[in-house]
Amino acid sequence: MRSVRTLTAVDSHTEGMPTRVVTGGVRPIPGETMAQRRRYFIENLDELRRFLVDEPRGHPAMSGAILQPATRADADWGVLYIEVSGLLPMCGHGTIGVATVLVETGMVPVTEPETVVRLDTPAGLVEARVTVRDGVAERVTLRNVDAFVLEPDAVVDVPSLGEIRYDMAYGGNFYAIVDCERLGIPFDRAEKDRIMAAGLGIMAAINERNPPAHPVDEAISGCKHVHVVAPGSTARHSRHAMAIHPGWFDRSPCGTGTCARMAQLHARGELPLHTEFVNESFIGTRFTGRLLEETTVGTLAGVVPEFSGRAWITGTANYLLDPRDPFPAGFVL
Repeated sequence: MRSVRTLTAVDSHTEGMPTRVVTGGVRPIPGETMAQRRRYFIENLDELRRFLVDEPRGHPAMSGAILQPATRADADWGVLYIEVSGLLPMCGHGTIGVATVLVETGMVPVTEPETVVRLDTPAGLVEARVTVRDGVAERVTLRNVDAFVLEPDAVVDVPSLGEIRYDMAYGGNFYAIVDCERLGIPFDRAEKDRIMAAGLGIMAAINERNPPAHPVDEAISGCKHVHVVAPGSTARHSRHAMAIHPGWFDRSPCGTGTCARMAQLHARGELPLHTEFVNESFIGTRFTGRLLEETTVGTLAGVVPEFSGRAWITGTANYLLDPRDPFPAGFVL
């Protein structure tokens, strides 16, 4: 066995969505902040992302996180989030996976009944409170970065769909929130191909005609997520399908999407502070969230969200690169 690259990882899934947590084999990435490290990685190390998430080591809905030394004194670890769509500023399900791995592998000091892990992410500091019993991480609650609505009641013309009304909201990533009824497609997993095609069409039209940009961090821009809300959803229990670039559904309820959805509902006067909100994924798994307080992001009204969910470790591995491998950076079919 020969290898010119060896990466150590602990694999997990959060409510159905995988997170490959890379615990070894990646040197500290240049940058004084995690946002700078994310930019350096995109410009210089993207082959490493593709090696981990694309086939043959990954799959078309693969997601992961690369642990790094923190760049700030109030954080335990730094994290870069990787998936088939690129490097995310923040990933909710991935952070739950990271916190679970850190606790269950002993990579942070563990206390019961709760261990607090502070993570330095490209989007800002995220606090994870891990419920621990007998050394097992049973549930993780994340206090996320500030969420806000960038543009309510926006309209975009989408080929084959016509004019589509959406709210553009942010919860660590940007989300175009669309009612499924407006698409004229039944909310059913049997219709997943039509829902995905509509989501990708909306995404492309927004990025061409009205791309979102963060009011404070110019490195966060563009829309790679379309949150398709199921009929009958309310401000207490919402169901959705999350279409993600370049063409896959989030299996989890989507943590940053949950925060964006809560910000949208709050802006519409439907979700008060300190009120439980259940967000259900396309496969029926759930996150439970709430809004802690109001804030501002630049000149925009925002909210401080938190949400909770579960993750399970599924395996450990060393990922190798044989020098004769014809796909050193993986491939996409």
